Amino acid sequence: MPVLLIAGVAMGLWRGSITQRELDVYKPMYGKSIEVTGHVKDDVDIGPSGQLVIRLDSIVINNQKLSGAVWISATTKSEIKRGDIVSVSGNLLAGFGNFAGVMYRAKITNVTQPVPGDIARVVRDWFVGGIRQGLNEPEASLGIGYLVGQRRALPLDLVVALQVVGLTHVVVASGYNLTILVRLARRLFEKVSKYLSALASSIMIFAFIMVTGLSPSMSRAGLVAGLSLAAWYYGRKFHPIVLLAIAVGVTVLINPSYVWGDLGWQLSFTAFGGVMILAPLLQRYFFGEKKPGFIRQILGETISAQICTAPILVVAFGQLSNVAIIANLLVLPLVPLAMLLTFIAGIGGLAMPSLAMIIGAPAQWLLDYMVYATQFLADIPWAMSKVTVGPIMAILCYVAIFGVCLYLWRATKFNLRDVNLVE
Repeated sequence: MPVLLIAGVAMGLWRGSITQRELDVYKPMYGKSIEVTGHVKDDVDIGPSGQLVIRLDSIVINNQKLSGAVWISATTKSEIKRGDIVSVSGNLLAGFGNFAGVMYRAKITNVTQPVPGDIARVVRDWFVGGIRQGLNEPEASLGIGYLVGQRRALPLDLVVALQVVGLTHVVVASGYNLTILVRLARRLFEKVSKYLSALASSIMIFAFIMVTGLSPSMSRAGLVAGLSLAAWYYGRKFHPIVLLAIAVGVTVLINPSYVWGDLGWQLSFTAFGGVMILAPLLQRYFFGEKKPGFIRQILGETISAQICTAPILVVAFGQLSNVAIIANLLVLPLVPLAMLLTFIAGIGGLAMPSLAMIIGAPAQWLLDYMVYATQFLADIPWAMSKVTVGPIMAILCYVAIFGVCLYLWRATKFNLRDVNLVE
C-alpha cells in the first residue's frame, strides 16, 4: 500500500504539472484586450448586477486551441444557453479557482447555436416550461432547482437566503438529488427483477448527468452512484474509503485542477465522506445496532456533512451558518416529495395546460412552505457568523475529524463495508 500510494502521488504530480504548463500559455495574454471563442460548458447564471456569468471551455484564441476554461461576465440581449459557441472580446485577467482566465464586462461578438445542440438541455428546457405553467415564482424555480439542479431563475434574495441557512446544496445538481432518483428507480423495479432495477437506476444516473451537465460535483456523484450500484448488483461491498479514493483518482486524472481550484469538487468529496463514514459511525455509537429511521438518518447525515465541509467553507467564505442543521431538518426530508410533486406539475403543464394550476397546487403549497421556512430562518439576526480560519487550522480540523472517526470505529467495531449509497 505505501508503494501504491507513493506511485499514485507521483503520477498525480506529473499529471498536474502537465496541466499547469498547458495553462501557462495564458499568462502573456493577461492585461491585454483579446477575443476568446469557446463552448458554454454550464448553464448561464445571472450575477448580482444583472450581468450574465458564462463559463467557456474548448477555448480558441488567435486560431489556437487552448486547454482550460475562462470565466466571463457580460451584458447582452442575446439568449445564451449551455452548448452554444460564443465569441467575446475584452480585457483578459488572471483566473481564479480552476479558471485559466477571467474577463469582466466582456462584449459578446458572436453567438452560434449548433443544431441540434445539447439535446438533454433542450428536453430539460421543454419540461421546465411545463413546470412554469403550473407553479408561481419563486416556487417554480425552487422546484426546478430540486428536480434538475437549475437555479438560474431563482431571485437573488432567495439565493442569499439559501446560502445563509445552508440549503444551497439541494438546488444545485448534487449527489443528494441523484441519490434520491437512483434509490427511487431501484426500489420501484427491485420486486420485478434485480436486472431491471439496476438498468433503470443506470439510465437515471446517465439521464440526470446529461440534463444537469458534467460539473465536477456531478462527475463525483455519478461515478460514486454507478460504482455503488454495480457493487449492489453483483452482491459486493465497497469500503467507503476505497470508493472515495477511486472517485478522487478518476476525477483528478481527468482534470487535476479540481484539487487546487474547484470548491464544488472539494465540498462534494468532504460531504460524501461525512455521509458515508462519519454519519454511520455516529449512528452506531449513539444508537447501537438499531437501524435509523428516516428523520434520524437525515439528521445524522446532515450534521456529519456540515462538520466535514465546515473547515473548507470557513476558509473560502469566512462565514458559517448557525441554522443549517435546523433548516436541513425542516426542509430536507420533504425534498423527495417536492421533486415528485414538481414532476407531476410539469407533466400536467405539458399535457393539460388549462388545468396546470390545479395539478400543480400540491407542489405549490409544499414549495411555499419551503420558501417561507428558508426566508424565516435567514432573517434571524444570528443565522450567520463571521469566522476567520487559515488553511493550517482547517487541516488541523480535518486531522481532528479523522481522529474522531478512528475512535468511533474502534469503539463500535462497525464494518463500514455495510454502508451502500443506493440502498
